[in-house]
Amino acid sequence: MRATPLRRRAIAGAALLLVVLAGYAAWSGYRHLFGPAPPPPGCQAGTGDQAVPLDTGQAGIAATIAGVAARHELPRRAVTVAYAAAMQESKLQDLDYGDRDSVGIFQQRPSQGWGTAAELTDPVYATTKFFAALVRVPGYATLPVDAAAQAVQHSADGSAYAQYAYLAALLADDFTGAAPHAVSCWYAPAAGRADLAGAVRGLAGTFGDQGRTAVLVRVTTGRSGQDNGGSVADVHAQPDAAWTVASWLVTHAQQYGISEVRYAGYVWHAADGSMGWQRADARRDGLADGTVVAG
Repeated sequence: MRATPLRRRAIAGAALLLVVLAGYAAWSGYRHLFGPAPPPPGCQAGTGDQAVPLDTGQAGIAATIAGVAARHELPRRAVTVAYAAAMQESKLQDLDYGDRDSVGIFQQRPSQGWGTAAELTDPVYATTKFFAALVRVPGYATLPVDAAAQAVQHSADGSAYAQYAYLAALLADDFTGAAPHAVSCWYAPAAGRADLAGAVRGLAGTFGDQGRTAVLVRVTTGRSGQDNGGSVADVHAQPDAAWTVASWLVTHAQQYGISEVRYAGYVWHAADGSMGWQRADARRDGLADGTVVAG
């Protein structure tokens, strides 16, 4: 007997239900045996209603922009302007393409004298060039954010930067440390030691060389003293930039295999970074005088 269309739909529906039930049973069994699957890597700036979700690339660029600003002793307002420009131009992404010959996070053009395409796709270089132009704008710190950004970018529609002014100010608070322990990322760390030497090079590339009056006063590495026998880096930074340094380490943790960062009574763990920074054992945390501990 041939099945009617209604009967065929009923059979198909029953088959789909069986597939869904079988999949649910397999997933439930997986959770029972191994626990819930970890969330995909990601980041967040801020908490509660003002939390801003970012992917790891966006968070790393935001931390780099704040780091370059700290290196050149620029105010938080400069970071806000840079964020507004970068969000409008690239959504905080390091693009290797754009309108005409525009590239990078600010979509700067080699033909307009900003640098080579290779240079402009280096976030540190691109940010340094952006800030060099910004500080030449008279009174940029008191201008509306969109006006200051447009004075640097010379965009076809300078008013577009205004839509990001509020969000840029929130991110600037988070990444400059005005709102402390506000930036967190998460990923599943692999077994093995962190590439602390690589992280130290990355810090120097963003914040500059070590020195008594520099952002990074000195960086030392040694044994962690923990049972796993791992190593840690003690990053002695200027206190007013230490949370910026800590945020840079957290946002670049997956790149360098860092699983823990401590500072000022708080600790961040990569595996449960979605819960943010947590209160730490005062005997083991980074000190409030500017020592950020990473390992």
